[in-house]
Amino acid sequence: MSDLSAVTPERIAETEKLIRPFIRHTPVMRVNLKDFGAKARSVDLKLELLQHSGSFKVRGAFASLLSQELPDAGVVAASGGNHGAAVAYAARERGVPAHIFVPSVSSQAKIDLIRSYGADLVVGGDRYADALAASERFAAESGALPIHAYDQPETLIGQGTLGKEIEEDLPEMTTLLVAVGGGGLIGGIASWLRGRVKIVAVESDGAPTLYEAFKAGKPVDAPAGGIAADSLAPKQVGQLMFPVAKQFVEPPVLVSDQDILDAQKALWSGARLVAEPGGAAAFAALLSGKYVPAPDERVCVLVCGSNTTAVKFA
Repeated sequence: MSDLSAVTPERIAETEKLIRPFIRHTPVMRVNLKDFGAKARSVDLKLELLQHSGSFKVRGAFASLLSQELPDAGVVAASGGNHGAAVAYAARERGVPAHIFVPSVSSQAKIDLIRSYGADLVVGGDRYADALAASERFAAESGALPIHAYDQPETLIGQGTLGKEIEEDLPEMTTLLVAVGGGGLIGGIASWLRGRVKIVAVESDGAPTLYEAFKAGKPVDAPAGGIAADSLAPKQVGQLMFPVAKQFVEPPVLVSDQDILDAQKALWSGARLVAEPGGAAAFAALLSGKYVPAPDERVCVLVCGSNTTAVKFA
């Protein structure tokens, strides 16, 4: 598979069967926003933060590792943290070496998790783009198979299985809020739903990759900062997902660092859910009022990651 024509509902359905023995069917929690300090409204939370390795990324990782021939050198990935953890986990389960490159902005929780799965980990550079360049050099020298975090057909197909799962869980859903970094998640989900559900993209205003791409009409360099920089801050949104986003995704909603922090705190105080900043971003759009659904919308919010150092145990 080398282009977006491979990212079809048929391929997503086939891949879902392939990876199902290795992934969790994560639960849905119906909540009332009044429990989070907002105006009363029933909303569904898809708790993908409970997935293996703490995020949705493991779907794309297994899609890659199970659908391609794996060299003796194993696999290599660059990541802000979650993709690296997912590839490390999947590689461990498949018994192949994993080489993971992450930037210095990666949280300690993600670094520790990657190491716990037995991967060869290199921390270097300030941003995801630095880790990606280092991983590409390693792949060229070693022969390891590159597993891209978001701009690879296998990755989009794997993340698309989450769209299939959500639709089956919530057949009456009309609106789905999804956080965006490189766009592999929302691109995969949109490739499955194909306009049957309103998909609202949510980005950190410190890393507005899809927002800037919508303005320019193509992926362009954007700022790569903010509280969720380790999961939502590549230089550009993916080339593969952008045509899908233009067709099936609403213009992005931007949320601030404070909005995201408030959403993290609200998810803990209101539902005892521990979400990392990127995992809480979609909920932040709803809680902050940056996205206001119509009265008849049946809203689902994807809570997509839990790898944070915010938890302390006595």
